[in-house]
Amino acid sequence: MGTDTGYSYEGPSHRVVVDSFYLDATEVTNQQFSEFVEATGYITESEKQGSSGVFDPKTGEWDLVTGANWRHPEGPNSDLKGRDLHPVIHISWNDAVAFSAWARKRLPTEAEWEYAASGMGNKPHYPWGDELMPKNQHAANWWQGVFPTYDLEEDGFSTVAPVKQFPATGDGLYDMGGNVWEWVADWYDPTYYRSAPTRNPIGPEKGNEKVHRGGSWMCSRNYCRGFRVAARQKTSPDTGLNNLGFRCAAN
Repeated sequence: MGTDTGYSYEGPSHRVVVDSFYLDATEVTNQQFSEFVEATGYITESEKQGSSGVFDPKTGEWDLVTGANWRHPEGPNSDLKGRDLHPVIHISWNDAVAFSAWARKRLPTEAEWEYAASGMGNKPHYPWGDELMPKNQHAANWWQGVFPTYDLEEDGFSTVAPVKQFPATGDGLYDMGGNVWEWVADWYDPTYYRSAPTRNPIGPEKGNEKVHRGGSWMCSRNYCRGFRVAARQKTSPDTGLNNLGFRCAAN
């Protein structure tokens, strides 16, 4: 099971250029994923496996929780009441691909995701600019305090937040940093971008883990800092976690 590990591998160079594409303004929500499931009868991998990864802020530990899945984010005693506009979580890479195909979209490549997060190549440190807290205001849902010991919740959220709770980027994209990690299309290879094409790289041909980008509500100043534009992580494509979702792209 892949999780935030306390460090983040550096992603593609900002010199990478990608041709025109469309990226959804928000992460896919529970409401949108519910429509997909109702239309297709799709069963996620976490549901089939009977468990999924849940980080508990109270204990500061990860657990493989029986009965946790997208319908029951913390386990069988939880539900989606009041969470229609939360990003859907406990979604594997394979689940994300299935939804994207149904929606006649696709997952973005890692280069596309970073190009969009960087303001189409404008090279900021974070999706919202070069300051973590511009004008001393929170620009994303991340962990304030010392992870995993305590969370001050200064941004108003202790775990996943509904989409659009923080300002959009200049290109109209919400939650490109923090909230939940987002699956992208690429296999993970730590050395790929040393020799990758500088235009429209599509990632390695094969691998064992898939890349996700953007950080999550678990990222903090002392841990992970995945909300940086260049940060990346990787996880097995059959894995679901309560800080991992996705957004779609299209040509």
